[in-house]
Formats: sequence, C-alpha cells, structure tokens
Amino acid sequence: MAITASTKTPLNVTRMATGMYIDTGTEAAYTYSDLGFKPRYVKVVNLTSGDQEEWFEGMTAAHAHKRIAAGTAAPITSLGITVSDRGFTIGLDTDINKDSEQVHWLALG
Repeated sequence: MAITASTKTPLNVTRMATGMYIDTGTEAAYTYSDLGFKPRYVKVVNLTSGDQEEWFEGMTAAHAHKRIAAGTAAPITSLGITVSDRGFTIGLDTDINKDSEQVHWLALG
C-alpha cells in the first residue's frame, strides 16, 4: 500500500482572527479583506442553525467541507470559502448564509 502525503513547515507565529456577522438578506457574499495575512484555515459556523463549513490550505477557491446540523457532511465545490492574500470571502451557500442568522468565523494563518 502506498501513501501520498504533503506537509507544510509550521509557521513560527500563528496569526488568528475571529469575527461574526448577521445576514441581512442582501444576498451578498461576506468578504473580509483586511486580515493582514493569507489564511491557511477558515472555519465558518452558523450559530443559529448549527451548520458549518471549513476550508483548508490547498483546497480550490469556493470549495469547503460542509457539515449540516442534521448530520450530513460532504465537500462542496461552489459557494464555499475563497481565500485571498489578505483575507477571505464566504460564499452564498444557503445553509450558512440565511436571513437574520448569526454567523461566526475563525481564520488562522
């Protein structure tokens, strides 16, 4: 059996940012573009519904691994999380971005 693995050298200092927003029904993706670092990991949790998604370094733009509070989990290939050099965008996935629901996020770099 063969194993293919990839490891990144740990950074000496981990950068972390957290935040929250409430979707006001404007149907716009949430963008945080001034973290000051490029995230290597982003987790987004809808506290109202319990739905969440995660993006790991190496994943393609707009992808994520999504877990629904009802119990299903699967990768998504659109409307997920897109990382930039100084921040990220949370796409318009309707399980995460719902009218008047509170969403929290964590970004590590």
